[in-house]
Amino acid sequence: MQKQKAVFLDRDGIINIDHGYVGHYHNFDYVEGVFDMIKHFVAQGFKPIIVTNQSGIARGYFTEADFLNLMKQVQDEFSEQGLPHIPVFYCPHHPEGNLSAYQVMCECRKPKPGMLLNAAKQYAIDLPNSIMIGDSWRDIEAGQAAGVKWCVYVSDKAPPSEADKSQVYLVNKLTDIPGSIE
Repeated sequence: MQKQKAVFLDRDGIINIDHGYVGHYHNFDYVEGVFDMIKHFVAQGFKPIIVTNQSGIARGYFTEADFLNLMKQVQDEFSEQGLPHIPVFYCPHHPEGNLSAYQVMCECRKPKPGMLLNAAKQYAIDLPNSIMIGDSWRDIEAGQAAGVKWCVYVSDKAPPSEADKSQVYLVNKLTDIPGSIE
């Protein structure tokens, strides 16, 4: 099977405005330019994949069923916007969560690369030719740990001073992402 390149997308802050623990569609507001940005990468041959920490589940703010229902509605909107189905990998865990079933140290919670590695295995992703886009430095660290070639840090906050910023684009908003990343 031939491997394909992916654009890994954080959810809160990249797909939707991060209002904090968004677990229901009525609180879900799309970030300006997100549909066009995803269409651009799809046209360049990238498979979009969402990789998202969802500690609101571990904290008891919403259930996994709530999250999955919200993401089904997001997929419906992606379809209406002419986008392909976008797989979603999520981490419901947090070591300080309120629900003991989710109160674990795991390999999937970013900055660990577990979600990206699982997606790469499931979808035959060529990690060295893929991209990670996130609004938290832990997104960038997860991309780097997984071996993606380029990361895009979408934030008006500076990266940590000791952070590895090689092969990282620093932009303030999605519409600032360059048309070609290399």
